[in-house]
Amino acid sequence: MIPDVHSVPTGWGIRPVLLTLGGHPIQSYSFFVTGGIVAAVLVYYLNTRGRSVGNNALYIALAAAIGGILGSKLPIWIANLPQIIANPGRLDLLLSGRTIVGGIIGGALAVYVTKKRLHITQRLGNYLVPSLCIGIFFGRIGCFLAGCCYGTATTLPWGVDFGDGIARNPTQLYEALFVLVLFVYAQIMRDRYEPGELFRRFMIAYFSWRFLLEFMRVNPVSAMGLTYYQVASVGVVLFYLFKNVLRNAVSSEGRSS
Repeated sequence: MIPDVHSVPTGWGIRPVLLTLGGHPIQSYSFFVTGGIVAAVLVYYLNTRGRSVGNNALYIALAAAIGGILGSKLPIWIANLPQIIANPGRLDLLLSGRTIVGGIIGGALAVYVTKKRLHITQRLGNYLVPSLCIGIFFGRIGCFLAGCCYGTATTLPWGVDFGDGIARNPTQLYEALFVLVLFVYAQIMRDRYEPGELFRRFMIAYFSWRFLLEFMRVNPVSAMGLTYYQVASVGVVLFYLFKNVLRNAVSSEGRSS
């Protein structure tokens, strides 16, 4: 079963409640996830503004957003399906839990299907990369403050106690730093790659990183001693590597003919 990695024990986390407004607590995780969505939309708008993208940019953005939301929730819904069916009135079972891995895959699939249905040939993936990076960055800061997605025990001096008295790898911050570097790189290089190439490189880089990071995270093992997220990461990396090899082969054949 894929765990609801965003559920944490009471009293767990660095600062689960960011602040209180009018007597209502503002959860750190919800605040930063919302901030990440706003930042991602703003970055995408600024990066596509003034370019000859027409309505294609809007269609692709909507597809990525809807697919990302469904992709992040669907694995959790499937894992919790027996509890959801047994408790149809519990909204917390529907709203809790999400996975970034599923969100990215779902968003990519939704964009692919939308482009096929609308016959869009323009490739705007390079402009999605900075938005993805900044969105993940804010989300992981929220994870760190809430204490979810935590790492294994460590003796490193920066180990963090999330509430059980054990110093753990702050894997949320590791990932936040990684995608922040990717964000800066993507902003600089988004127009220097051929259309779609930066997105392909992002998918390979992020999922390769996520595969390695899983060795420091607390997640149940599934197949071949790997976690569910590692299996998914391997699949994504192999897909994009194979896709690139196939494209180069077709391109070489076209030049030779």
